[in-house]
Amino acid sequence: MLGDQDAEALARRVSDGDHSALDELLRSIQPGVLRHCGRYLPCRQDAEEACQDALLRVAEKLPGFEWRSKFSTWLHTVVSNSALSTYRSLKRRADKQISDDTVLATRPDPRTTSVIAGSRIDLLDALERLEAERPRIAAAFVLRDVSRLTYAEIAEHMAVPVGTVKSQVHDARIVVREWLAERS
Repeated sequence: MLGDQDAEALARRVSDGDHSALDELLRSIQPGVLRHCGRYLPCRQDAEEACQDALLRVAEKLPGFEWRSKFSTWLHTVVSNSALSTYRSLKRRADKQISDDTVLATRPDPRTTSVIAGSRIDLLDALERLEAERPRIAAAFVLRDVSRLTYAEIAEHMAVPVGTVKSQVHDARIVVREWLAERS
């Protein structure tokens, strides 16, 4: 879990102005943040980059955290956004490296990419498309199916009824499955 009770208490101390608690908080959440980034990014170095970005954002934004949700729920959102941002950045860098006369397939080459890594890349592409085309359902989907938060935690974080969250997640799953089927 990204935010256990000790992390919640440390986060409270940091947001109350105890700067000495920040290092302890970041050390305690770092392994979970890295694991969570690894769910998005198949390459460990990429996950580590996203992890560092997430920890930096926590350090920057936690003093202004308003405690409308639990720290762990907020942390899941920060980490998910950092991982997706790192993925987009890596994708842009890769696109820039492709010369005009080189045409690459949009899907990973199965001879050089593991099935798991290829599936993650497909999912990340679908998440990127979902955020662009259906942003209202994307957040609920990411928090439920990637971050593995409960419907109640998501509803609390998004300030909507649980039924709305369930409906958004259901709709997002249908859309993502359709897009993934198109790529097959």
